Amino acid sequence: MLLAARGPNMAVVAKKSAPIQPIDPVHPQPRHVQRAVALLTAGGIVAYPTDTYYALGCDLFQKKAMERLAALKHRDDRKPFAFLCADLGEVARYGIVSNEHYRLMRRLLPGPYTIVLEATRLTPRTALARQRQVGVRVPDAPVAIALVRALGRPLATTSASLPGEPPLIDARDIQEHLGHGVDLILDGGVTLNEPSTVLDLTGAVPTVLREGKGKLEGVIQ
Repeated sequence: MLLAARGPNMAVVAKKSAPIQPIDPVHPQPRHVQRAVALLTAGGIVAYPTDTYYALGCDLFQKKAMERLAALKHRDDRKPFAFLCADLGEVARYGIVSNEHYRLMRRLLPGPYTIVLEATRLTPRTALARQRQVGVRVPDAPVAIALVRALGRPLATTSASLPGEPPLIDARDIQEHLGHGVDLILDGGVTLNEPSTVLDLTGAVPTVLREGKGKLEGVIQ
């Protein structure tokens, strides 16, 4: 919300910081989820807890919302964000999944992994890498999954962090540092500062691009 404070010779416009809404991280209250989804549907950005750390998200299919998210993160809007899906069935709508990869993902998801796949034609251009690849997540995080299910389509997602800084792990810190560009902060308590494991399934064999919270010992050869 914009507030204007006018003096005799000047006008000052300030952006209010996003409100914080406490939410149960295990059993998210439907009314709080619907409040967030209403903002997402209107092109807003919401901060929410995941199974790694807090994330910022918007509707994957709203170009202006994606541009807002990129600007907030000081990120080249040609560099795509990963996105959240509700389940493996939704992943298969946007990423090409072989039978072998499907069996592997069933062992990993939901969980703290980002899976890189070849994109299908259903993926919007704003979510595509130059190689027509996508990074998808199905987190073990009830709040995030509830948002995606209620919205009815994937959420573009990125860490709640300042450029070059570690992710913020507390809702109050998010409000202080990013609240000017966010419409709502869902407070599920303090989270761990630990990234997802990134696994590339676009080649002949699975490749670990980043080691994070998700463990792979005994899962891939």
